[in-house]
Amino acid sequence: MARNTREVLKAKTNGVIDKIKTAVSTAETKVAKKTAAATTRKRKIKDEDADEEAHSCDSCGSEDEKKPEIKKPTPKKRKTKGDADDTMPLAPRTAVPSLKRAMYIGAHISGAGGVHNAIPNAAHIGANAFALFLKSQRKWTSPPLAPEVPSQFRDLLKQHAYDAAKHILPHGSYLVNLAQSDAAKAKQAYDNFVDDLKRCEALGIKLYNFHPGSTGGAPMADACARIAAQLNRAHGETSSVVTVLENMCGSGNVVGGRFEDLRDIIALVADKSRVGVCIDTCHAFAAGYDLRTPEAFAATMAEFDDVVGLKYLKALHLNDSKAPFASHRDLHANIGTGFLGLRAFHNIMNCESMQNLPMVLETPIDVKGPDGKNVEDKRIWADEIKLLESLIDMDVESKAFAEKEVELQDKGADERKKIQEQVDKKAVKDAKKGTKGAKRGRKKKEETDDESD
Repeated sequence: MARNTREVLKAKTNGVIDKIKTAVSTAETKVAKKTAAATTRKRKIKDEDADEEAHSCDSCGSEDEKKPEIKKPTPKKRKTKGDADDTMPLAPRTAVPSLKRAMYIGAHISGAGGVHNAIPNAAHIGANAFALFLKSQRKWTSPPLAPEVPSQFRDLLKQHAYDAAKHILPHGSYLVNLAQSDAAKAKQAYDNFVDDLKRCEALGIKLYNFHPGSTGGAPMADACARIAAQLNRAHGETSSVVTVLENMCGSGNVVGGRFEDLRDIIALVADKSRVGVCIDTCHAFAAGYDLRTPEAFAATMAEFDDVVGLKYLKALHLNDSKAPFASHRDLHANIGTGFLGLRAFHNIMNCESMQNLPMVLETPIDVKGPDGKNVEDKRIWADEIKLLESLIDMDVESKAFAEKEVELQDKGADERKKIQEQVDKKAVKDAKKGTKGAKRGRKKKEETDDESD
């Protein structure tokens, strides 16, 4: 009897032990899964920081200065239409010697996973030039380039036949303001800026594009002087990179809305061989420089040559404008769909002085996917590159040009109407403010005159 009792107790004890082992095993599995999930999330966040997505300047320049202290949630990596086919070229690269003019056209490409990945990404859309971010443009500091990256970059350049010194145009961080007057913030901006220049040198890149900055309410002359001083200092710490100033749309305190701003910066740069200009077509148009007709285009380029000098023109950003002429609004549109129109880009593609320069699209490529969410359709860039190449030596009086012009204008009609209404509404509001201000001024003057009497 005692033996049976012991056996029963032993069986029960073994059952409890088995249950405990099962519970422990289950708990360990759950912990392992949570750890793996956390690791995946960290890796995803790291990848997102490295994913320097295509740039569209819809808001940069509309604020006086970006404030890095306000942290925005890290956006999720955008899905790309046809991700499964990303290894297949969307369009073949055109052999530039086969064109009647040497126009090197591309887009602002993602360097997700490492800057070397931007090279096959550019080839994927048939680009003969491209831009990229050299690090996260959402953070002040980033890890240095991995030791193997420069050699990987150079190997891929050779494989895909890109000239890093001529047709790659990295874009600077929007956080950087070289016109900053605050000492601590100026140092933060400078350190980020010169770090990019050193990355360029490590990769064999010769051109580096950046937004000049914001006056912060200070006189424009003082802001330009601070920018030039920072450039001189950066040139002293590096040996070869040409720092390329981008013209801006003329919004608020932003530097670069007038050609004179660029001239005044360049005048104070000691080594003139280390500075140049990138003309953004949307920015120029929004700032009041017309490009739409052959006559207007010629006049604008003559003014640029007179004020700045064509010898300083190093690159172009090719963007149509959702906003009307001289609106000072930085809203990029797809080629031919905006207020600039197809004829403006025909003028550019047939301009002798713009040959051999990197020409970079920053046009929108977001489209609605089947689930209603935005996805990137890189075929838009591939098609726009071919469209721009087709404009070389095209007869603007031809049926083909007329049909394409009408097609693209119809495509952008709703967006142009919407933005035009916004601009008109603001103009009326500003006019009312001006009238009220003038009335207050006259009333105050009358009161002062009465008191003096």
